Amino acid sequence: MTHSPTDSGWRQAHLGHWLALALQRFDSRVLQLMARNDRVPLALSNLAARGSLTASHIHITRHLTLEGSRLTELAQRAGVSKQAMGKLVDQCEAWALVQREHDPQDARARRVIFTATGLAWLQAFEEAVAQTEVELRAAVGPEVATVIAIGLEAYAA
Repeated sequence: MTHSPTDSGWRQAHLGHWLALALQRFDSRVLQLMARNDRVPLALSNLAARGSLTASHIHITRHLTLEGSRLTELAQRAGVSKQAMGKLVDQCEAWALVQREHDPQDARARRVIFTATGLAWLQAFEEAVAQTEVELRAAVGPEVATVIAIGLEAYAA
């Protein structure tokens, strides 16, 4: 469908727009639940509650492997620049979520790994994602949620 240049309503009424809004809502709810999770250290809960921890920080949680990852790998998986990921890792390192260590496979390289606090954060993230998915299913119905999940998985593949 082609729209006239003066008809701008389509810019806020297309699938990409709705996907972006849905992701923002989903990530916001995940952070809200994590802020209230007893497994999350109080300092991190407070940061999350005040909005200092954002969806950007979830990129590390989503993409850092349990064995650790190089910064370039993390950035590539998250779809952000190495510099942007470096800033996120610096913040997460200051909050004791992750630490950098030498890569055993390449002495010149460093890996980012979860700390014990980071692993607790990861567990809280898993619980918050599961709860948010339950809430999404309740909001749109189980059939629609299943179709959304299947469709998005197929589209992303």
